[in-house]
Amino acid sequence: MYAVIETGGKQYRVEVGTELEVELLDVEPGKNVTFDRVLLVADGDEASIGRPVVDGAAVSAEVVRLDRGPKLISFKYRPKARSRVKKGHRQELTILRISDIVLNGKSAAKSVAKAESDAKTERQRLEEAAATQAAKDAALAAKLAASKPPTKASTTKASATKATAKADTKAGSKTSAKADTTPAKTDAKAAPKADAKAPAKKTTTTTAKAADTGATKAAPKKSAPKRATKKDE
Repeated sequence: MYAVIETGGKQYRVEVGTELEVELLDVEPGKNVTFDRVLLVADGDEASIGRPVVDGAAVSAEVVRLDRGPKLISFKYRPKARSRVKKGHRQELTILRISDIVLNGKSAAKSVAKAESDAKTERQRLEEAAATQAAKDAALAAKLAASKPPTKASTTKASATKATAKADTKAGSKTSAKADTTPAKTDAKAAPKADAKAPAKKTTTTTAKAADTGATKAAPKKSAPKRATKKDE
């Protein structure tokens, strides 16, 4: 339902809940105001046109706040007379919110509230039905998951993982055993060789020194040849 009202020399098309700016009214913010000059009221396919006002129709509104419009500049200029007049103006406005439209005892606010409640209840009913259906689906899925036996793919995957785990453990144990045994072997082999070689080197050096000393002792000293003199001749 909508209506056309007249206030401040202007006409406005209004519905329940709409906000509009009208000329300044002598009403404080927060209070209600009723418009009797209703020119038209339409409800669905039915419309009541006033001549000039619809009988039994009224529009009530709530004053939200007071405001001022944009600044308007008025400039007057007279050529060759040195006359220039510049003025500014901001219109005082009242912001209204339409609360109800009444025609022959029928209230638009009541019908709107009823429609909203019906829509709300319908939405709640649909939400509840969706929630119950989702719960049923979840329960059915849980039952199917519990009753279904494990598939071949899952068993093969499990066996493959077990086999890889065993192989990894065996390989790890073998490598650790080899790592533990190889250093001992190398130490055992290297120790005797080093011990056996060390005395040989010492004996060879001592024998070489002894041979050198014996050779120096046994070698006879060579005497220098005598020079011939005149007496010998």
